[in-house]
Formats: sequence, C-alpha cells, structure tokens
Amino acid sequence: MSRRPSARSRIARETRLHSPIRSMIAAGLAALLLAPGLGWAQSAPPPAPAAGTQTKTPDAKSSETKPAEGKPADAKPAPPKPEMSEALKAVRAKLDAAKNDLAAREKELARTDLGTPELSAIRDGVGPVTDEIRTIIGRLDAPLESARERLTQLGPKPKDAEESPEVAQERVERDAAVSRIDETQRLARSLLVQGDQIIDRVSNRRRESFTKGLFERSLALVSPQLWRRVAADVPRDVRSLQSALSDILLLFSRNGTLGNLLLLGLAFGVSVALYFGRRNIAPRLGRRDAAMAEPTRRQTLLGAWRVLLLGTVPAVIGSYAVYYALDATDLLPSRLLPVAGAILAGLAFIAFVEALCDGLLSPDKPQWRPAPVSDAAAIRVTRLAVGIATVITVVKSIEALNSGISAALPISIATRGIGAVATALILAIGLHRFADKEEEEEACFGPYVPTKTTTGLGGPARLVGWAATAVIGVAALVGYVAFATFVIDQLVWTASLLVLLYLLVQSADTFVGGSLSDDTRLATTLQANTGLRKRSLNQIAVLSTGAARVLLFLIVALLVLAPWGLDSTDIVSSIRQAFFGFKVGDVTISLSTIALGLGILILGIVITRAVQRWLEQVYLPATDLDAGLRNSISTVSGYCGFLLALALAFSYLGLSLEKLTIVAGALSVGIGFGLQSIVNNFVSGLLLLWERPIRVGDQVVIGDSEGIVKRISVRSTEIQTFDRSAVIVPNSNLISGIVKNRVRGDRTGRVSLTVNVLRNQDPARAAEMLLACAAQHADVLKEPAPRVVFRKIGDPFLEFELVVMIVDVSLGLKVQNDLNFAVFGTLSQAGFIPPLGPGSSIVTVQGLDGMQEAFSEIAGRFRPPPENGIDSGRDTSPLGAR
Repeated sequence: MSRRPSARSRIARETRLHSPIRSMIAAGLAALLLAPGLGWAQSAPPPAPAAGTQTKTPDAKSSETKPAEGKPADAKPAPPKPEMSEALKAVRAKLDAAKNDLAAREKELARTDLGTPELSAIRDGVGPVTDEIRTIIGRLDAPLESARERLTQLGPKPKDAEESPEVAQERVERDAAVSRIDETQRLARSLLVQGDQIIDRVSNRRRESFTKGLFERSLALVSPQLWRRVAADVPRDVRSLQSALSDILLLFSRNGTLGNLLLLGLAFGVSVALYFGRRNIAPRLGRRDAAMAEPTRRQTLLGAWRVLLLGTVPAVIGSYAVYYALDATDLLPSRLLPVAGAILAGLAFIAFVEALCDGLLSPDKPQWRPAPVSDAAAIRVTRLAVGIATVITVVKSIEALNSGISAALPISIATRGIGAVATALILAIGLHRFADKEEEEEACFGPYVPTKTTTGLGGPARLVGWAATAVIGVAALVGYVAFATFVIDQLVWTASLLVLLYLLVQSADTFVGGSLSDDTRLATTLQANTGLRKRSLNQIAVLSTGAARVLLFLIVALLVLAPWGLDSTDIVSSIRQAFFGFKVGDVTISLSTIALGLGILILGIVITRAVQRWLEQVYLPATDLDAGLRNSISTVSGYCGFLLALALAFSYLGLSLEKLTIVAGALSVGIGFGLQSIVNNFVSGLLLLWERPIRVGDQVVIGDSEGIVKRISVRSTEIQTFDRSAVIVPNSNLISGIVKNRVRGDRTGRVSLTVNVLRNQDPARAAEMLLACAAQHADVLKEPAPRVVFRKIGDPFLEFELVVMIVDVSLGLKVQNDLNFAVFGTLSQAGFIPPLGPGSSIVTVQGLDGMQEAFSEIAGRFRPPPENGIDSGRDTSPLGAR
C-alpha cells in the first residue's frame, strides 16, 4: 500500500528541480548588471530568500531535528586530519616490535630459576633493542622541532574571527604532525625506560647470584664428615674414571685412522718444538747481550717485550694446536675435552708467567732489568710466581677432571680446598723468604734503627701478601672454599695486570714521552716541519704520557673488576649514560652536551682572536686612526666576540635568557659584597675605552710613576716606565684619581735648562747666546719661540732659565742633552764660565787684614840674621832648628 508524499516533500523536490535554473538566471543577471562589483559580489553573502518562500537545503531536516547544538546553520565542518606518513608508520612498526620483544624478555625474567647464562642472554638481547630505540629518539628530535617551528609560524588560532580554509587545513595538518611525532617519541622514551629497567634487574640478579655463590659455605676441610664422604665416594669416582679411560680407548679404536693419528702427532710435534724453541731459542732472539754493561732504557724495555712475546706466543700456539687436533679428530670424549683444555691452558699460563718474570726481572742479566729490584728479590719473585702458577694449573686440571667424570661434591670440595691451602702455603713460604736477612748490630743502647732492605719488596706489598695468605688459608679450612678460590684467582689476575701495567706505563713514558722530549729523530722532524719549539714538544710529551697513563689505568681497573661481575655491557651502559645525559632531580646533565658547548666556546674564542689579530696587524694599521683608538677597537671587538661565543655556548647548553637572568640576580648579592672592586674596575675600563682620556702610547704621570701606556683592558691598565718596568694600575684609580697626560691634546713638549754665568758678565749677551743655541736645534719649535728667563742675581753668579718647546714630548731627554752640550760649549768659549769651574769654588773672607799683619810681624821676629851678610835662602826658622 503506497502513501502519497506530503506537501513538504513535494515542495522540497520542486525546489531541488528548479534551483539549477534559478541559479543560472541569477548568474547571468549579475554578470550583466554588476560587472564592476564582481569581486565584492563574490565575497558577499547570498541574498536572503523572499518572504513566503520555503526553500530548504538538504540539511534542513538535520537542523530541525538538532536545534539544541546552538551552531549556526552555515557553520563549516572541521578539515579532516591527514593520514600518518609512511616513515612514521615504519617507526611505529619498529616500536611495536621492540615493545613485544621487551615484554617477552620481561616475562622470561620473571622466572626464579634463571642462571648466569640465561641472564646474560636476556641482557644481550635487550641491549640491541635499547640501542635501536635510542637511535629512533635521536632521529625524531629534528622532525619534531621542525614541525613545532612550522606550527608556531601560523600563530595562535583567532577566537573572534574565522580562518580561511587554506590556513585552517594547514593548521590541522601541522598540529597533527606535531602531535603524532611527539606521541611517537614519548612512546619510544617509555620503551627505553622499560629496557633500562630490565637491564638493571638483570644486573641486580647477577650480582645476587654471584654473591650467593661466592659466600656459600660447604663442609670444612677440618671436618671429619667431609673426609668420610670423600672415602665413601672414591670407589664410585674411580669407576667413573675407568669408564672415561674406556671411552678414550674406544674412540681411539673407532676414529684412530691414519689421518687422525698423523694430525694429532703433527700437533704434538709442533707443540713440543715450540715449547723447546721457547726455552732455548727465544732467549737468544731476545737480543739481550750480557756483555753490554749499561743498556739504555729504550733497549731494556724493547728486550723485555721481546722476551715476553717470544716466551708466550709459541706456548699459546702449541697448546692451541694440540687442543684443535684433539677436537678435530674426535679421539677424546667431549666431556673430557675441557680437561685437555685446562691442562694445555695451564701450560701456556706457566709459560706466560716465566716469560713475564724473565722479561721484567731478568734474574740472570741484572743490567737488562727494567724493574728496580735487587738480584735476590728477582730470583725469589720468579720462583714464587712459577710455583703458584704450577699449583693453580694442577688444581684447575683436577677440577676439570672432576667435572668431566661427574665426581661427587665432597671430592670437588676437597680438591679445591687442598689446592687453596697449598697455594697459601707456597705464598707464605715465599713471603717468609722475603724477610730482610741483613741486620746491623747496635753499637750502643739507643733508639731503634731499622735494618736495610735487601729484597727490594716493599713493606706494603708483603703486608698485602700476608693478609691474602691468611684469608685464603682460613677460608679454605672453615668451609668457604669458593671464596678462597676466588681470592686466589683474583690475586693472580690482579698481580698479572699490575705487572703488565707497570711495563706498559714505562714503555709509554719512554717511547712516547722520550721520543718527543729528547733530541730524537722524531722530535727534530716535528720541530723542522711544524715550527714547534722544544718547550712545546716537551709539553706535548707530558700531556701525551699523562693521557696514556690515565687510559691504561682505566683499562686495568675495568679488567680488575671484571671477575666481580662487572662486564662490558655495564661499562658501556654507564659510559653512555654519563656521556649522553643523566638526571639529578629535574636537571639533565649530559657530558656530550657540555663538551660540545665548551667546543663552541673555544671555537668562538679562536675566531675572535683571529679577527683581533687581523684588525691589529692588517686593517687598522692601514687606516688613519691613532694607536689609542685602534687599541680600543681591537679590545672592544675581542670582548664582543667572547660574549657572543659565550651566548652561543649557553644557548647550546639550553640556558635561556630567563635562566641567565635568575643566575645574574643570584650573583648580584655576591657582586655587591665580594666583587665590588672587580665590577668597579670593569666599568671603569669600559669608560676608559669609550671616553679615551688616556690612550695607548700616551705619556702619563700617575703618582710617582711616569711612563708610556702599553695596554688598556677592562680591569687594569699597563704602563711601561722609562726604566723598562711595568706598572699595573687598576682602572678605577685612573677614573677617580688624578692623572697627568702629557700628550692629551698634542705631542708637543716643554724643556727647560738652568744656566749659571759669572756675575761680571753681560746678562743680555748671555741670553742671546742661549737663544742662539736653542734656535740651532732641529727639534725645537720656532713657534712658540724659545725664551730666556733671568731668574736670579746671585753672588758670584747670575741664574738664567732657557725654555723651549719641542715637536714630541718623547724627545725631551734628547733635546735637553743636546742643549746642555751646546750651551756649555758656547759659554765656555766666550769666557762666561771659568775654566777652573764655577765661581762658587772661590771663597773670599773679609775683615782679616789686621790678623794677617800680626802674623807677619811674629814671623819676622823669629827669623835669624843672615851669615856673613849673605842670605843662604834656606829655612832657618826656629821650627827647623833643634
């Protein structure tokens, strides 16, 4: 049964049918009548429908059914968000795979029966995943920053006005890009934290397992129960050993072909030949001539390395050849192959210890000994080291045999305990033999005088040895066999590393430092090709040897800690965390960022110094600027460059202007109290560079010092006096004090001479001669003209002062010297200055005439009469008679 359509439906259908026709007619009329206002018409809203017209759009029904939304009928829908890019999809896929992998690892880690191999496998699997996640996070930084910058350029979204569709679509796309990249990066960071937590849990469980196994107590060696169990388990272990021998014979009968036997025989032959050559031929190839009395340090170390390598490498190759032959020919059961490996590795270890002692201690050739020990100490240390190495080899071989035949636990405990006690006994015997043998008899009772050390082994080393001996022996006896074995292994491992460290450090000092600091061919070549001075090469040598020592010490420290459960993954993780950033509270500290920030600062300072040097040596000398202004420009440019480099470094470190403002506010209190004078000098230096009351090259007088200004910095000014001394004056003294600048306006100077002539000479004539001498000098200015001042009428001289102006104040002493010579010569020739010196040397005493007459009369009365009326002319006064 069909229903007729309603009136509203018919009206809507008719409207839809006639709307295209009406639209075409309206467009034609608008084009004909409103052509000039076409642009405005396009932007104007459509005209309202006429009254009574019920034209409705297809959205009319929805607008009627949802009037509560409060939106206008012409509201535009939001632009659709763009799809995720293919690159971001690939990153999300990698993160999903990493998430699943980490979840599986974490689930496996929840098991309680995991051993060290399983924990290491989990850690080795998590490491590459975290590395990939860390790489993804680093790669997303640049796209995220770029997307945020693009979104920032659009500005905030307007609240009152509407955006154009293009801008709205662009905003939606950029906002979606930022949010998706940010979400991806946050997801990656979350997975990275999860991976780091798994690694930490693995490390903690490994440490717990290591500690538990290390301090696990077993039956003590002094316990009778242990030996009863050993006696009960010996028959079973003997049967297991017989079974193992039967398996060996069976394999020989089954796999003992001619080829396998030849290969095994060849391996044994090569091994014996290498061991024989190591014991007999290697010392000759070491090239340590016993006839050489005093070899150099370089020759001694080279000989030690040759002996070490020639004594170790053949033994290692021979042991490996036999082990490879046994493994390749299948002539030995797989459960007994570790026994052969332990025996062969022990023989190689003994060879290494012998070669190391021979190379470093050289018991038979003391002149080739790099270590500073006595002959007796060298022999005893060699015997002790080889003895301990032999005991350890035997114990390790027996332990491998016990493991191969599945020996009972009491027998394994007894074997390891006896080996630990034997090692402790050998170590105790060796340390006892290191005791000093020479004793000095005391001549009288008095204070204790220690005996001389003859062994060359210091007290601390012997103290550590005795402590280790006691710990090993007691731990083995009371049941801590695993701990005693660990102490032995760690003691041998640490001693070997320290000996190698000593040899490496000495080699670095000799071959690296000595090659650069001594007069070697390398040092001479570097000086000739690079222009470096010998002092610079010595500094480079010291730094190089210091860096080599630090690196060697770090490597040895890490190797020493390796048996304690610290593996390379822990080390790499710690280094990576310290280098790429770790958090202290809310602050992230990254050594790499700090290093790069320092690099930017140093690069900026280097560039600034290069620009300063170019200004001082190339550009500024080519201008007409004076020396003071050139110095100001160079100084200001240097400080501006330094501040710019500092700002760039702070910007790279993430220190914004707001943070620097906070720091400056905190420092203002300290500046107000403790740094007041420094800030005062700094501001005064800026004023000196800006106002330039004194300049570089000026001749100034400050207090009792007079000299030439050589350098003006923001803190102080350097003045060089005429006796070639440097006076450092704080800038605040130059601003607040009194400074006499002789060349502030120009460089002309004033010279004055004081001249004395006899009183009986004509003063006008003397003044004319002085002016003539001044006029003849080339450095005396004609304007203002020289002048003579009649200073004083004295007795018996007249005092004149000759005042002249010179072209440069720096020529004052020269002009004064020349005028003194000229004036003296002129006045002496004219007789104005007596030849015998100045008039002040002639003394005239008046009022003594009466006294002179009295003395004459007295002398006449004492004069005797002449003989025969003839005066002999001799002195016949009573003073000459008896």
